[in-house]
Amino acid sequence: MSMKGSKRPIQVVRTWVRRQPPKVKVFLAFICAIAALVFIRMVVYDHDSLFIAAEAVHALGISVLIYKLATEKTCAGLSLKSQELTAIFLGSRLYCSFVMEYDVHTLLDLATLATTIWVVYMMRFNLNASYMHEKDNAPNYYIVIPCAILSLVIHPTTQHHIINRILWAFCVYLEAVSVLPQLRVMQNTKIVEPFTAHYVFALGVARFLSCAHWILQVLDTRGRLLTALGYGLWPSMVLLSEIVQTFILADFCYYYVQRFGLIS
Repeated sequence: MSMKGSKRPIQVVRTWVRRQPPKVKVFLAFICAIAALVFIRMVVYDHDSLFIAAEAVHALGISVLIYKLATEKTCAGLSLKSQELTAIFLGSRLYCSFVMEYDVHTLLDLATLATTIWVVYMMRFNLNASYMHEKDNAPNYYIVIPCAILSLVIHPTTQHHIINRILWAFCVYLEAVSVLPQLRVMQNTKIVEPFTAHYVFALGVARFLSCAHWILQVLDTRGRLLTALGYGLWPSMVLLSEIVQTFILADFCYYYVQRFGLIS
């Protein structure tokens, strides 16, 4: 009896949320995000750890994909194009990290890139029969070429070599939109497979932590961080890329919550 009583408030809230119109759900999600941001600022003193946590959660999401591919022997519901874009921006970021910083982020990027390449290999060769070619129909060059052109125009104004600065901008822009093919697959199939749902939710959490890292760093330094990134449009583009990817992945998280019955 006590167990039913303890579950009743949660069930009431869940039912209430499901009955709300989409605009109210978006507003509630925004309030929850702000509350989470305030909570993180109160309990996390070293905000650099948020960026490390974001990369660790991303790696965890890739691990979920590896488990799916290894145990179920199918890649149904996954976007090969999205994984290829992820490998491209991780490779670019790994190079920039190696020549410009070389810290713990370099090791995390190396591990994530290695697992992503394994996922791409499995989807292209071993499990190609289950790959949904007709659903994963967003050409990668529609994404890569605009990102490359934008990186040539707007890139950091630091003292690093021009090629390194352009590659740095390229990986920032490409990362922001690399999940679009996966979202298209989910929209085309109208079905959210459980392991894919866990994967995209992990990406959403990782992006929120990364975005929280940038926002809190800007607040703590009173805007000096933006100056450290360079001048011109580049600092604004970095923040804009973070926000764009956060909103894209918020749509992913909507699919996840919908899949597990919190909203209708």
